[in-house]
Amino acid sequence: MAGRINDDDVKAVRDAVPIDAVVSEYLQLRNAGGGNLKGLCPFHDEKSPSFQVSPSKGLFHCFGCQEGGDTIAFVQKIDHLTFAEVVERLAAKAGITLRYEEGGYNPSHQRGERIRLVEAHKAAAQFYTEQLDGPEAEIGRKFLAERGFDQAAAAHFGIGYSPAGWDHLTRYLRGKGFSDKELIASGLSQDGRRGPIDRFRGRLMWPISDTSGDIVGFGARKLRDDDNGPKYLNTPETAIYKKSQVLYGIDLAKKDIAKASRAVVVEGYTDVMACHLAGITTAIATCGTAFGGDHIKILRRLLMDNGSARVIFTFDGDAAGQKAALRAFEDDQKFAAETYIAIAPDNMDPCDLRLAKGDEAVRDLVEPRTPLFEFALRQIVARYDLETPAGRAAALDEAAPVVAKIKTGSVQREVAVQLAGFVGILDQEYVVHRVNQLAQWARGRGDQRGSARPSSRAAAQHQQVQAPVAPSGPALNLRSPAHRTERELLKLALQKPALVSPAFDAYGVDEFTAPPYAAVRQCIAEAGGAEMGVAETREYLVQVLDATPNDAVRKLVTELAVEVIHGKSIDEAYAGEQLVQVRLRAVDRRIDDVQGSLARLGTNVAPDHLAAAQNEVWVLQKYAESLRINGADAL
Repeated sequence: MAGRINDDDVKAVRDAVPIDAVVSEYLQLRNAGGGNLKGLCPFHDEKSPSFQVSPSKGLFHCFGCQEGGDTIAFVQKIDHLTFAEVVERLAAKAGITLRYEEGGYNPSHQRGERIRLVEAHKAAAQFYTEQLDGPEAEIGRKFLAERGFDQAAAAHFGIGYSPAGWDHLTRYLRGKGFSDKELIASGLSQDGRRGPIDRFRGRLMWPISDTSGDIVGFGARKLRDDDNGPKYLNTPETAIYKKSQVLYGIDLAKKDIAKASRAVVVEGYTDVMACHLAGITTAIATCGTAFGGDHIKILRRLLMDNGSARVIFTFDGDAAGQKAALRAFEDDQKFAAETYIAIAPDNMDPCDLRLAKGDEAVRDLVEPRTPLFEFALRQIVARYDLETPAGRAAALDEAAPVVAKIKTGSVQREVAVQLAGFVGILDQEYVVHRVNQLAQWARGRGDQRGSARPSSRAAAQHQQVQAPVAPSGPALNLRSPAHRTERELLKLALQKPALVSPAFDAYGVDEFTAPPYAAVRQCIAEAGGAEMGVAETREYLVQVLDATPNDAVRKLVTELAVEVIHGKSIDEAYAGEQLVQVRLRAVDRRIDDVQGSLARLGTNVAPDHLAAAQNEVWVLQKYAESLRINGADAL
């Protein structure tokens, strides 16, 4: 056994490796004031950052779960290493040679298991990349070239080639001092009739790294027809590789994910490459498994769960892709970020799209288009005939429980209203009530008075539209795209009225879906409109405040008047985007209302009413198309 690491060397390691640099490899840190940094704790689930790091003291502490300590303690806990293993890993990063009290320098075969397995993967990655230049790997180089990846791209992503023989890598790693036991434990070799043989043979190799950048596994692509194995073969579960806890490309993407508050989830290694080479450096992919809860934890720490963060999923438009999207939607509520889905034209993945239409098409693909919840609900509803009462009832039966899983009440209500439009049920409050009941039942708090569970088929026969109930003002939720855009527009109207005038003053109160925001819009109107604030903003704000009906609205006006506007450039272009989005959503809502009304009435609609409604839809659709194409110029 190697002796105890010299105390002076341990101190040197602590001093040489800043704690904030180490912690930042696992989660996003932001200024907490007083020289401290804060982030979402990696040791327990939380939505508000209570994890703090003091670079000057070299310590971390979580006020939520009470975990704390120095750099070594942090790495010990997060990577499940021994004290000596952590010191050895950090020393290697800092270029410090360790001394041992009893036995001199530490022989390589005596080092910790995790470090040995990581070192084996590092050596294997080097071996594979060298093999990619050889004659046998011509088929691999051709595969990459056909997909638009040159030698520089292969080098950037560390792609290699595993020779087709039985034990080329095994013999190479033995020569580097690794034991057969270590090779089997690493997943790089497997048991053969006469001892260990290579697990990967005759394949193109992608190294898979963890968040800290250590290579922990490989993804291997079949190249030859006589290879009877699966198309993709991944490293098996090992002490350092858990497929549900790794994301391909996370080591390359993590800094940009944290910086941009955005992550793009694609389906394969070549898709990650295509996105990064096209400038989408926040792209990542799962490794042979569905996107799940452990993957979400990784992204949440990087995105820091701020309300403006975005996660965009790209799936094929085929049945498998739709199924994957629905699985992702099941975990949607674990994010505070907004989630979207992007499907390329002709169902091409990012790699194929880049080949066919270039980098710009890939960049355009991942711009958020359809909220994930909307896609998921439309996929459910599309399976039914909405022209019939039974079809609408059945669609609601299947979709309502999905909406009921949404935990945030205001978001749940908004999605329920949209579901009513998708299905074609005019009585939105009925759908909202049904979803709310299902949510209560799911929480085990259903009606205990023995009332019968209502059937959604009653909705199909419900002819009388009830008078709308005045909303009590659900909590504002910046995770909602509509609420966030409305908030930005109101901030602009209060702080930068010149940027939104005179267009803003033509907006109706009903174009703001959140009741508190509608109240602020009404106050602006009563104060003379945003155009009044162009010349004298301070006096204009006084007038708006004077128009507020109560302290709650007054407080919101004050908040919006001082809150930071989130655009990178606060200019006419940004203001135009907010104006267009608010108006476009209002137009789309009206189109849904009219079409839902027609679907609801079926064949009972009078010819003149039908013609008028169809004409209104046509005009609205043309207006919406103009807004999407021409932006603010169409207002």
